[in-house]
Amino acid sequence: MKPIKNFLSRRFPNLAKYYRLARATRNRCAPSEQTEWGFAISGNNLMASGQFEIEETKLIRHLLADVDVFVNIGANIGYYCLHALSLNKRVIAIEPLQSNVYYLVRNIIENGFEASVEVFPVAIGAETNLLEIWGAGTGASLTRGWAGNDELQVERVPVMTLDRLLGDELKDKKALILADVEGSEYQMLLGSTRTLKLDPRPIWMIEIVTSEHQPFGSGINCYLKPTFEIFFDNGYKALSINEHETSVTREDVDRVYAGEKEFGCHNFLFY
Repeated sequence: MKPIKNFLSRRFPNLAKYYRLARATRNRCAPSEQTEWGFAISGNNLMASGQFEIEETKLIRHLLADVDVFVNIGANIGYYCLHALSLNKRVIAIEPLQSNVYYLVRNIIENGFEASVEVFPVAIGAETNLLEIWGAGTGASLTRGWAGNDELQVERVPVMTLDRLLGDELKDKKALILADVEGSEYQMLLGSTRTLKLDPRPIWMIEIVTSEHQPFGSGINCYLKPTFEIFFDNGYKALSINEHETSVTREDVDRVYAGEKEFGCHNFLFY
């Protein structure tokens, strides 16, 4: 379906832009929906119904029980932020797309969580910049061609390093950092050197794909090994988030990169 949409967008760009605007306006008029966790959410029916990332949701709620602060990089419309806020955790929500920020702020306000959250409408990268981001929703990426995103659906967003944004916010605190940045994991970590070395060490949960969604069919993720190596070099251990929560070593990463093994998942825990 996405290739067809992209073709129509290229062939009739003004019509596609009008359609996206009309759809967004219609969706904004829809009321919030109550969830099983006690908070309401608007902007995504799957999230409201409890059918969005079911296993990941259970794990994150479990991890939140033992932290003081939740940092959500790529917060989207605030799904995981709302979970943390409903559990009385301090939240730092980071989301660059204005269409997502609208729902993020709306969801925070409608649940009365304003006093417990900071919202930063920026992307996180290796350095301060102003970069283009392609796509929309949960799949928008700073990587051109990521997941077949429509190249005409693009906007420019401010970029900060995580170290600059957080400052001393996590000093002496237990933190969970959830990052879903669609292919920009390595660049994010390059700007997080001080955060990686904090004591106590934050728990990181990051989506890292091996070959899926790569731009223009480029094959295996060229940043796969460097991303894991940053964590290993800073003394972190890694787990693959599947039904067994399997330990991941440097050798495992080398074998996956060489095509000799598969992770069997795309979410990883570093601790």
